[in-house]
Amino acid sequence: MIIAISPSKGQTFDHPAQVTTYTLPDYLDRSAILIDELRTMKEPDLRQLMNISEKIAALNVKRYQQFSIPFTLKNAKQALFAFKGDVYSQVPVDKYSKKDLAYAQNHLRILSGLYGALRPLDLIQPYRLEMKTKLKTSSGDNLYQFWGKTITENLNAALGSLKDPILVNLASNEYFKAVKPKQLKGRLLTINFKEVKNGKSRVIAIFAKRARGMMTHYLLKNRIENPEQIKQFDVGGYRFSQNDSDNNSWVFVRPQPVP
Repeated sequence: MIIAISPSKGQTFDHPAQVTTYTLPDYLDRSAILIDELRTMKEPDLRQLMNISEKIAALNVKRYQQFSIPFTLKNAKQALFAFKGDVYSQVPVDKYSKKDLAYAQNHLRILSGLYGALRPLDLIQPYRLEMKTKLKTSSGDNLYQFWGKTITENLNAALGSLKDPILVNLASNEYFKAVKPKQLKGRLLTINFKEVKNGKSRVIAIFAKRARGMMTHYLLKNRIENPEQIKQFDVGGYRFSQNDSDNNSWVFVRPQPVP
């Protein structure tokens, strides 16, 4: 199976990854087009486009200006080691063996507004560009139009190498909207996580993000290939809820933690 997750706004490039193995993103030429558009924007323009603070806008103006191809270990870092945040805090990649990383490389895809779709060991440079950003290009008015079928085709290429092609969607709605489900060449299985309080269940964003990370780590470390094995996931107190699930959308629930 192939696992799809979202990237993170939080990134760390202070120290290199503990591994020197790397690959390059498949769509760097497309990324360069976006960077060229972003380089034309001044700080106030970027603040308005992305609804971000003056400080963050200034940081990213600098990032776009410093973006440089070719990517090397001196100016970039492997994606799974670079992203930090609620999802990635639950994936202890620094403890992964070479075999773990090789498996992740073949089975995990990180959807990205700037890079399209990334493998764990693909090098990236610091950036901020959420998929929902309405950045106009010659391809359209937003990034969904810019990427078009590209991300779906990337996922199909990965699915095509599997005997039982299944895409496990652990990405946020914002990012998975860049995928065209009807064009996927395999089964799509979406996983959701809910917290139960006073007999009612609901999605709480921060808990859902962490749970997606827990599930990602669980699938990678246990080399899960049979989707029925996913139902055995019980990390963090979650359990599979048959009553809340259907064939293509599975829900895991747990009692809502006390603050």
